[in-house]
Amino acid sequence: MISIRAARAAAIVTLPMLMASGCGHSGSTGTQSVPAAAGTTVTTPTEQAQPQLGRRFTANPAIVGSRPLAFDSWSRIDDHRIAVNFQIGSPDCFGVDETTTETTGAVTIALRAGTLPEAVGRMCAMIEVFGTLEVQLAQPLGNRKVNSST
Repeated sequence: MISIRAARAAAIVTLPMLMASGCGHSGSTGTQSVPAAAGTTVTTPTEQAQPQLGRRFTANPAIVGSRPLAFDSWSRIDDHRIAVNFQIGSPDCFGVDETTTETTGAVTIALRAGTLPEAVGRMCAMIEVFGTLEVQLAQPLGNRKVNSST
């Protein structure tokens, strides 16, 4: 039989490891998935007629350990700007960056999530937030399709 002292010691050692492994993002995807070149998947997220903006993020190319992040939905801000919505870990620890590819028929956004440089090695709260990133377009959106690339 395990003593109470041994059980407490095991919990003290195990709990921080479980908390650290839970930091991250949800990898939620859009409504339609189509395989693309070289292991890339393109999804078509839902357009929101009435924008529901989450916690605002600013693109940060300095994020560390970046990984693809699909966005769930998007909305028009004006002819040259859209807002993409996604799920991500604590904004105190995690950030996003994006690369936008525009063609005559589509705007494809590759969103990436990673750790903020100032949060490397720091313990992060295990929360998930609804985030929003504004994306500047080179040409008016018009009737082009918006895609998420991961």
